[in-house]
Amino acid sequence: MADEGLWQRDKDEFGSGEYTSGPLAGQFVELTRLLLAASTPAQVLEQVVAAAYRVVPGADLVSVTLRAPDGTFHTPVSTGEVALELDEVQYRAGTGPCVDAADSGSPGYIRSEDLKAEKRWPDFSAAAVRHGYTAILSTVMMPEATPPRVPGALNIYSRRPGALDSQAQDSALLLATHGSLALAGTTAVSRAELESSHLRRAVESRDVIGQAKGILMQRRGLTADEAFDLLRRTSQDLNVKLAEVAQTLASRHSELDTP
Repeated sequence: MADEGLWQRDKDEFGSGEYTSGPLAGQFVELTRLLLAASTPAQVLEQVVAAAYRVVPGADLVSVTLRAPDGTFHTPVSTGEVALELDEVQYRAGTGPCVDAADSGSPGYIRSEDLKAEKRWPDFSAAAVRHGYTAILSTVMMPEATPPRVPGALNIYSRRPGALDSQAQDSALLLATHGSLALAGTTAVSRAELESSHLRRAVESRDVIGQAKGILMQRRGLTADEAFDLLRRTSQDLNVKLAEVAQTLASRHSELDTP
C-alpha cells in the first residue's frame, strides 16, 4: 500500500475518509456506496483514484487518462504533479501504458513490473525511473455509456519493482469496472465538465505558481527557470504538490520576510 503520509494527504484531498478497513470485498461494498452517492463524473473519478490506494497493493501514485473522440488525451484527476508529468510524456510520445490501455483495441490492461528493464516505451520508462517509479499498471475505463464509448484508463504507479502483480491487476480491473459503471450512471456524463474542471484547476495552479516564481525572483535574484526549479525541488523534497508549495509561498511570503 501507499505510505501512510501520502494516503492521509489524498484522503483529505478527495474526502475518502469514510473507507473502512477490512477484507477486499468489504472495501468494494463501501466503495460502491460512495460511488452511488456521487453526482458528477469528477466526483466518481476522485473516489476511484482515492480508493486505488486501499484496494490495489503497491499503489503509490494514481491518475486517470481520458481520450477524446479526436484522439487527444488529458488527465482530469491525479494524486500528484508527477503523475501529470508522466502522463504527459506518454501523450506527447503517442505511446505508453496509459495511452495503450486507452486504445480502442486495448486488451483491458497494460502492465510493466520493472520499468528499468522496459523496452516498449523508452521515453516514459526513463522519466518514470527518474522520479523513482519502477512499475506501472493501466486498466481500461469506459467513461461514457453511449457510443462511441471512447476508452480511458486508470493508471497506477509503484516505487517497488514487481509490486503490481496479478493480484494488483485483478483489483485494479475490478476498481476500474466499478468506476465505469458509476460514470455511466451519473446524470450528466459530460466530458466538457471534466475538461473545464481540469482547465480551471490548471489555470489556477499556473497563476499561483507564477506568483511564487515572481516572489523568488525578486527575493533571491533568480531567473524564471531557476525559481521554478527551486519550487519543483521543494515540492519533491516535501512530497507536497507543486501548486500547494506555490500557494503557501504566495499567501505567506510577508510572514516569511518578518524577522
